[in-house]
Amino acid sequence: MKRLLPLLLCLAPAPALAQIDYGASGYVDLRLVAPSEERSWLQGGLGKTRYGQGDSNFQFAGAVGQAYVLLTPEILAVAVLRIEPEQRTFFDALEAYVRYRPVSTTPWRWSVKGGAFFAPFSLENTEIGWSSYWTITPSAINSWFGDELRTIGGEGTLDWRTPEGTLEFIAAGFGWNDPAGVMMADRGWAMDDRPTGLLDHLREPDATLVLFGDTPPDDTPIFKEFDSRVGWYAGVSWDDASRWHVELERYDNEADPAAHHEDYFAWRTRFWNAGASFKYDELTVLSQALTGDTEIAPAPGFTSTTDFDSAYLLLGWERDDWRVAVRGDWFRTKTHTTFGPSPAFSENGDALTGAVSWLPRDWLRLTGEVLWTDSRRDERAIGSLAPRQSDTQLQLSARFYFE
Repeated sequence: MKRLLPLLLCLAPAPALAQIDYGASGYVDLRLVAPSEERSWLQGGLGKTRYGQGDSNFQFAGAVGQAYVLLTPEILAVAVLRIEPEQRTFFDALEAYVRYRPVSTTPWRWSVKGGAFFAPFSLENTEIGWSSYWTITPSAINSWFGDELRTIGGEGTLDWRTPEGTLEFIAAGFGWNDPAGVMMADRGWAMDDRPTGLLDHLREPDATLVLFGDTPPDDTPIFKEFDSRVGWYAGVSWDDASRWHVELERYDNEADPAAHHEDYFAWRTRFWNAGASFKYDELTVLSQALTGDTEIAPAPGFTSTTDFDSAYLLLGWERDDWRVAVRGDWFRTKTHTTFGPSPAFSENGDALTGAVSWLPRDWLRLTGEVLWTDSRRDERAIGSLAPRQSDTQLQLSARFYFE
């Protein structure tokens, strides 16, 4: 990728070329996996993990590349591409945007960006390609953000910088995310490190299709616009630049729950997200909590609403080339329709994750992870499974970085 950029930049005038900075980086991720016993949701099951029954022990988890061009000190263009075995196209884009942030010599600083990008709701997924700093698999909250949400629109931030820290306000308007919420309702929570590409679709659970008289397999697009209504999110955060960070956001995709195209419907999805982090020497504590609902109205006089909640607490320790993290997750959904509760699509669950990472070289990260999940979802009975399932997934990741 980096070889291509100089050829493109040769088209720019010489004076402008001298001001341009550019670069590329990324990684290739290879894994040894002991999959969980339940079939993964990526294969049409209701398993909570990325790998499950029928998946092999050796996995090419993907290759991610990020390129940037700093056209001026104020204008930055970024694109993130991925190759991954399960996606519909060989190459897919995770993000592509342009940011404008003028130089500021006062306590106030602002910026705007437009394109397709991840909303800044995660305290875990701060690395390239929406990957986690501490673990292989992010929390249930941040897994869902990667699965179903993407800002395709514009976002603005306003910072007030003081000697004590920075207060930041953020607001965004977006479209092309009307189906977001369908997986939360039909599949429930999951824990995976495979964010959805902009060209990709997500597979519906086979059990859901059977329940409604359809024939599996089938999938649904996530990044579509059905009703020409603008969604939004807004938030505020405080960072004292040494130990504390706290944030609060409100999200609403403003979708019309009755809007649809062919067999694909819009889902009105809204939630509150709150997060906090604390650092003390070699220790880090992260926590997030989310509560919201998603609603569909596929027929006159009929609506179905799924309430969802989740929270996690992560304890991290790092020294020299080592990182150790332990995280506990709790999650639930509760579905009710015009005619009453729908127990089949409700769930309760917990998860524990432990990870150890070693970074012996700048270009290599080795991570071992154990992920245990325990959840009850009555929908499993459609596939002749017990509603409650406990599963363990083991992974050893070798991630090779390049620049």
